[in-house]
Amino acid sequence: MPDKASKQPQNTPGAWYVDTTCTPCRVCLEEAPNLLKYNDDETAVYFFKQPETDDEKAAAQRAMEVCPTLAIGNDG
Repeated sequence: MPDKASKQPQNTPGAWYVDTTCTPCRVCLEEAPNLLKYNDDETAVYFFKQPETDDEKAAAQRAMEVCPTLAIGNDG
């Protein structure tokens, strides 16, 4: 389960986030490349854009569902 208290600091403010348990496996990036990207040293992924459209929200949801470390959360 994602930890709200341990969000990646690069996440764009909003309901969706990646926490610090992320291990950059690329699975989520395949689902939501228009919302997620690697941090500078490629040790984690974060939301650089919050989903706005139905398609983007569906992509974020898919990314959350495939995350093997359960590091993606939605406070919305």
